[in-house]
Amino acid sequence: MNIKITKTLTPKAIPTDESALGFGRIFSDHMFIMNYKADKGWYDPRIVPFGDISLSPAAMVLHYSQTIFEGLKAYRTQTSGSSDGGKIQLFRARDNFKRMNLSARRMVIPEIPEDIAIEALKELIKLDREWVPKSDGASLYIRPFIFAADPFIGVRPGSEYMFVIITSPSGPYYATGLNPVGIYVEENYVRAVKGGTGYTKTGGNYAASLAGQVEAQKHNLAQVLWLDGIERKYIEEVGAMNIFFVINNEIITPELQGSVLEGITRKSVLELCRKWDMKVTERKISIQEIADAYKNGTLQEVFGTGTAAVISPVGFLKWGELAMEINNNKIGEISAKLYQTLTGIQYGKIVDDMGWTMEVCD
Repeated sequence: MNIKITKTLTPKAIPTDESALGFGRIFSDHMFIMNYKADKGWYDPRIVPFGDISLSPAAMVLHYSQTIFEGLKAYRTQTSGSSDGGKIQLFRARDNFKRMNLSARRMVIPEIPEDIAIEALKELIKLDREWVPKSDGASLYIRPFIFAADPFIGVRPGSEYMFVIITSPSGPYYATGLNPVGIYVEENYVRAVKGGTGYTKTGGNYAASLAGQVEAQKHNLAQVLWLDGIERKYIEEVGAMNIFFVINNEIITPELQGSVLEGITRKSVLELCRKWDMKVTERKISIQEIADAYKNGTLQEVFGTGTAAVISPVGFLKWGELAMEINNNKIGEISAKLYQTLTGIQYGKIVDDMGWTMEVCD
């Protein structure tokens, strides 16, 4: 692929206080763009200065939400012990683009060949390598997305699309330590049903989840836990994470039935736990089963998994009038081991014997 590169003439100052980066508010100097037309396929791959995108008010994405996205990170390795780090590497990037194409098929969007997406991403990171944070725990968040761009008011798949990658330096997710979060179990709204789009990363799924998020905030809780859309009793996922429970030393997570996102971190946790010969089960699990395990003392840990937080221990779970404090509101042994192992591999502190990392540049 011949990527045309146009460097910015007005580079931005790279933040020096990486502890104050936050998440999703600061963007690197450049972005990758590639266009699609039905009669010519993907064309004109280019890296250009980060900036606004011009769209017609009739652009189909604005009316019918035909859009998908992914989220992954680039890490500066810390193997040398130096604050400057070493190599820049990606974690399971190919899995992200495989999932993006899974979303594309469901949303009737043309697929992006994985090799082309990875080449584009590597070139973008190489150009903006100084934007990859150097401090431990910080990273470069990467957001690839595709949307229908043709100006047409009518319900049909688009015929013109844009594939864009933007990047954002992000500070440590746990700036004050790996503290457990509180979660609210949503019973009035539903997020997805089997046969729908719940297993994809499409914008509409997240818009539909906002009402539940607002309800959680009313209870001063950080996240919302969704139940199935049919019987309203089986656990599916948290707003921005997959969810795991440890009951009687068994690690349980909801099975994938078409309404739950197949998280990359979820997949990594399952593979690690099986490697460690832990008992791992993917199955339907009801909120009542969790409540019963809490009451009889067998609920040992609850944690979420996702790209942003990696592992997010859950210290409090509210279901109706039942308030469950998990593991004395402290991180559990399994959660801590998973977090240390995954972040160790991502930052090059632990040898990657799983084949998950991909070097971008020195």
